[in-house]
Amino acid sequence: MSKVCIACKHAIDDAARLCPYCGADPGSGEKVDTQAILQEVFHPREISATEGVLQYARQRQGIVITVAVILVLVVLSGMHQFVLRRNRSAVSDSAAVPLTDVADLNNQSEDTRALPMPELQFQYDGHPGTMRTFIVEPGAVAPAQNGAPASAGNHPAKAVAPPK
Repeated sequence: MSKVCIACKHAIDDAARLCPYCGADPGSGEKVDTQAILQEVFHPREISATEGVLQYARQRQGIVITVAVILVLVVLSGMHQFVLRRNRSAVSDSAAVPLTDVADLNNQSEDTRALPMPELQFQYDGHPGTMRTFIVEPGAVAPAQNGAPASAGNHPAKAVAPPK
């Protein structure tokens, strides 16, 4: 930085064609049209209308995305209103279909038909503190009663048939 601008007296770089502080020619002190020099050094590229729109959209992505989201919401809202109005006013002229025709459970194959619940027998040893409910099956052994009072193990559990 040994060169000094004549117009503003600031120290500038030797290779500078313009003073970065005042924009004048450092040798003569004249104000220079910087746009002309920029056009001379950096040749502007002519862009088409499509490129201009895309460049505009890139520079303003937030606005473009917001407008696009609002537009999509307006379109979806319009379609929703249309469907609601049509459903309120349009009635089908065809005959109603009974639900048995749609899902007739009598025509199911034996593989997919639900099995009936087995008859359940419950056992209770008479002590509410140790009350447990078990399904009594032939040949089943009662589970061990961990933490049960000593008197609970003295009385064998009896199967009681549910009232019919």
